[in-house]
Amino acid sequence: MAQLTEIDYLIAPDPDRAGLTRAVTGVDHDGQITETAVVEERPLTIFLNRREIVTAMTIGDYPDLLALGFLRNQGMLQDDEQVTGVDFDEELETVVVRTATETDYEDKLNRKTRTSGCAVGTVFGDMMEGLAGLTLPELQVRTSDLYALSAKINRTPSLYLQAGAIHGTVLCQGDHPLVYMEDVGRHNAVDKVAGWMFKTGTSGADKVLYTTGRLTSEMVIKCALMGIPALVSRSGFTAWGVEIAQQVGLTLVGRMKGRRFVCLAGAERLIRDANPAQVADEPAKSARKGARG
Repeated sequence: MAQLTEIDYLIAPDPDRAGLTRAVTGVDHDGQITETAVVEERPLTIFLNRREIVTAMTIGDYPDLLALGFLRNQGMLQDDEQVTGVDFDEELETVVVRTATETDYEDKLNRKTRTSGCAVGTVFGDMMEGLAGLTLPELQVRTSDLYALSAKINRTPSLYLQAGAIHGTVLCQGDHPLVYMEDVGRHNAVDKVAGWMFKTGTSGADKVLYTTGRLTSEMVIKCALMGIPALVSRSGFTAWGVEIAQQVGLTLVGRMKGRRFVCLAGAERLIRDANPAQVADEPAKSARKGARG
């Protein structure tokens, strides 16, 4: 991979992209008429060959990557799977992923679990399937990189900064954010990153996944199945998410704001090469607009 400059992204948010927001008129706290941008969400039905798999609520960008990543993270696409086509029909709000070989996941489809993800996440089959025997690479994570990533990502123009009510997930390498995806559900944002990795054949072994959402079991499982050994968030943890991270050897860092963070798994893999006292802290109340859903 070519060396990137500090501002380079392979994929960055495009908050001005048509169709992602609409202007809505309301009344503010002073009783004044105000107009604000709100995020659009629309259904996207994902098919694998001739089989309907799931309907997701999404902002509508990168439907091909969302479909590929969702199927990959559900174990319905293997790393060596030959995908012969990904067809998106905007009018029908469907995306069809076609493979060279027939697939049959009826048993998996009969066992589905609603997750804690925003916009109602769904996973199929045994949530722990695929983790048995999984060992993640022992990636050493520099705290200087974590601070640099947090500062860069939080200053990147995004749909969240424009309208709020959105989650972001960023694939990172060292102190470089590479692929930044947003969606109404954090699981959708992660699946878009997974879809990009699958499509481009990108390894997760030397990567860090940064997310704005909670570090739940679902997020940890998806990160592990993507082969990414470190997961970082501005938000907090669930107990099961921490347990799974400890089980698979994933470095789990949460509540990262300014100079502060908490590591609940893999602390022995942190290289503390930055002095927190020299890192600018965030104000108690953020000036950024909106709130993440």
